[in-house]
Amino acid sequence: MFVGLHIHSDYSLLDGASQLPDLVDRAVELGMSAIALTDHGVMYGAIELLKVCRNKKVKPIIGNEMYVINDDIEVRHKRIKRYHQVVLAKNTQGYKNLVKLTTISNLKGIQGTGIFARPCINKELLKQYREGLIVTSACLGGEVPQAILQRRPDVARRVAQEYKDIFGEDYYLEIQDHGSKEDRIVNVEIVKIAQELGIKVVATNDSHFISCYDVEAHDALLCIQTGKLIVEDKRLRYSGTEYLKSAEEMAQLFRDHLPDEVIQEAIANTLEVAEKVEPYNIMGSPRIPDYPVPPEHTADTYLEKLAWDGLLERLGRRSRSEIDPVYKERMETELKVLQQMGFSTYFLVVWDYIKFARDRQIPVGPGRGSAAGSLVAYCLKITNIDPVHHGLLFERFLNPERKSMPDIDTDFCIERRDEMIKYVTEKYGEDRVAQIITFNRMTSKAVLKDVARVLNIPYGDADQMAKMIPVARGKPAKLKVMISDETPAPEFKQKYESDPNVRRWVDMAMRIEGTNKTFGVHAAGVV
Repeated sequence: MFVGLHIHSDYSLLDGASQLPDLVDRAVELGMSAIALTDHGVMYGAIELLKVCRNKKVKPIIGNEMYVINDDIEVRHKRIKRYHQVVLAKNTQGYKNLVKLTTISNLKGIQGTGIFARPCINKELLKQYREGLIVTSACLGGEVPQAILQRRPDVARRVAQEYKDIFGEDYYLEIQDHGSKEDRIVNVEIVKIAQELGIKVVATNDSHFISCYDVEAHDALLCIQTGKLIVEDKRLRYSGTEYLKSAEEMAQLFRDHLPDEVIQEAIANTLEVAEKVEPYNIMGSPRIPDYPVPPEHTADTYLEKLAWDGLLERLGRRSRSEIDPVYKERMETELKVLQQMGFSTYFLVVWDYIKFARDRQIPVGPGRGSAAGSLVAYCLKITNIDPVHHGLLFERFLNPERKSMPDIDTDFCIERRDEMIKYVTEKYGEDRVAQIITFNRMTSKAVLKDVARVLNIPYGDADQMAKMIPVARGKPAKLKVMISDETPAPEFKQKYESDPNVRRWVDMAMRIEGTNKTFGVHAAGVV
């Protein structure tokens, strides 16, 4: 049995070609009991990994292949050596500490500029947040392997001992075999260090794609990243062996330079690591921020006061006795539901930031979606649509029979959006407000053109093929559909079947279709 502990997905942007659902399915096929995710410097795929593994007999191991420097991370160094370091979360506390390390590295530890910028940590931070973490020495880019390659075995031993002192039995030395002489040099010395210092060894394969059939497609992905052509000699290349390997395939590695018993133990130790990992208790219920209500009120009573006062103002009445019974009954019903479902605080928070906008003449939309069906929202001036007058149903917005979070969509003037974000950040704390990341996946049209470029196919030919792909509801048809018997464009299929060059091009594009290409900040979402 073997467990992959060093694996990159397509969240290692334009470097990993494995999409998580396919990756986990392959792990199941190979009989793996667990699978780790160790993307470069990020944890983008952590929650997706948990969700994908939920219905599979595979334990998810959340990790990060981090970058470590031997200096102050907050000082921007013109040139400083960055070492790879695989960090795995052993339990919930480990997950929390890994999140902290990842956050610190991305907010404070960026070293380098442009495409060479990387989020970094140092050993002091690893020591501070060591609880619940498992650490390995990583690939040839790790500090121990680098010292070995520089013919500094004393430094390699010192670094390995430093990590052992911090993590004890949760520190492992990695061996990898991608066919290079550097791998062999490092592996032989790693085993010596492990035996001298009493550190266990794990065998890994630094997976960047799923199977050996993805080699050419992954090569195209690297060319898309670097702007090179596949035919160019001087460019970034992998060995072609960096795929998810079976226990049998792993057992065939290392044999020309390591004893068989060492290999078998290193493979078995991957199971030991997996067995150390406990289920993560991180998928909690939504938590609503606290709203500072006046001391004489609770959230429920304060919302009641604001809602009734707002209704009197909206209807131009002086007392509740003057309010139309239809409005009165609707108000009582809505307030009761909000209190029973525990959403009074939510309404107060939304009311607060919309009031801030209106008080400062920041244009606010009248309301859209199901929230327009709430009288309480109308009375708090969250919306400007009278649901009673227009016959809108509150149950479309919130139904006690269906426990789900309320969703109030609000439009603000784009030119003053930053003022809104600054307000909620200052009010609720910088550590409690975040904007939402988005990922740009390579659709069939886009990936066809990208792969055409790296294959040096004329733009006109690529554009002609891409234009044959129909778009429905903003989504282009998948390449798999385009070459099937149900193709919406027979000419596309005909070219694929009759021209070997087109077949190679489309097959290559199909293998990386849907992978993440870039990330950005959501145009509207703030949490």
